Amino acid sequence: MKKIAFIGAGSFGFTRSLVRDILSFPALEDATIALMDIDEERLSYIEEAVNRIIKDGNYGAKVIATTDRIEALKDADGVVITILQGGVQVWRHDIEIPKKYGVDINVGDTRGPAGIFRALRTIPVMLDICKDIDQYCPDAIVLNYTNPMAMLCRAMQAEYPHLAITGLCHSVQGTAAMLAKWIGAPMEEITYKCAGINHQAFYLDFKWNGQDAYPLIHKAITENTDIYNEEQVRNEMYLHLDYYVTESSGHNSEYNAWFRKRPDLIEKYCTHGTGWNPGEYAYILKEYLAREDNWKDEIKEWLDQDKIDLERGQEYAAYIFNAIFGDGTMFEFNGNVRNFGLIDNLPEGCCVEVPVLASKRGLDPIHVGPLPAQLAILNNINAGCEELVVEASLTGDRRKVFHAICMDPLTSAVLSLQEIQDMVDEMFEMNKDWLPHFK
Repeated sequence: MKKIAFIGAGSFGFTRSLVRDILSFPALEDATIALMDIDEERLSYIEEAVNRIIKDGNYGAKVIATTDRIEALKDADGVVITILQGGVQVWRHDIEIPKKYGVDINVGDTRGPAGIFRALRTIPVMLDICKDIDQYCPDAIVLNYTNPMAMLCRAMQAEYPHLAITGLCHSVQGTAAMLAKWIGAPMEEITYKCAGINHQAFYLDFKWNGQDAYPLIHKAITENTDIYNEEQVRNEMYLHLDYYVTESSGHNSEYNAWFRKRPDLIEKYCTHGTGWNPGEYAYILKEYLAREDNWKDEIKEWLDQDKIDLERGQEYAAYIFNAIFGDGTMFEFNGNVRNFGLIDNLPEGCCVEVPVLASKRGLDPIHVGPLPAQLAILNNINAGCEELVVEASLTGDRRKVFHAICMDPLTSAVLSLQEIQDMVDEMFEMNKDWLPHFK
């Protein structure tokens, strides 16, 4: 019997779907699912939800629900991390303060000033989790879903290089499915090579039955207005950079200098898209604030269903666990790992998102080679900022945080150096209770 620990189990969407997927593999259907969260109320609801999955699936699994992280981690074979440090009432200032200075943010969980301060609050907690993993389940496979993905994984992998840690994001397989739909291709006939950094990786090739499908993608984007409007920012990036980027238009509008630096550009590219993540200001913050009032209703409605969906989804975690300590079926996925000989023209040791092979041997990242020059420039800027932030967090150096935000593409397109300094000072003051290790 295998044990899988969920740290931050009160993240309902992830926990429910990942438990459903894990138990759908025969080799894992009798696993012990250890649910850990610091919020006892959310923990009780997710325990009920997991028990419902076990009951409806007639699985032999067992559930542990605890606020004690060590109890959850002890002797675990796999660990899933889905925490939010500080909560939405803290995170909101990461978005609202930059807006005062003119930096318009859509999501704010990955990079830029909002993603950076989210990382600064979260890295110490992630390292505490790794410390416990190192002591109580050092051989576990550790899968992180918490953002900002690259900075958190970079810190964990640097401080605990002997642990098997990777970060997972559904943007790679999700975007691949979207592109396949656009060209009318069954997903099982699609292959691709995708690499870069989290939320800004690119499909270096995209093939349908072994043939280059980029001409079909180009035709769909340029000749179908509905498809163009579905992902305005990403489609513009493709048309000008020649490769398609992972993650949604709302997210990607923040990671460069082209779309959110002027009101007219925001109006043109960021407010009329029809995809799942519109590019309007604070879109995800508004979603989170709404959930503060209705999360109980949402979970109760799910529990009240006559029949819940037990069909396996496309998140990577269950397939990885099954490959390594389940039935051994090898599985290739895109994971976040340190760049040691993987992408030739990105910084050595930075966090990159590349193909990784999961097998009984563990996790083996796959060498990609150099990115096309135009993609490498953009990735290098963002990866360089992320490197500075991780170093700042590990040393408590405020100056490095300021320098990282100075070089952020969107911030530097909008603000002067002194304006950036003033904004960073205000963000540090707002976060002072969460960042005691900074000078």
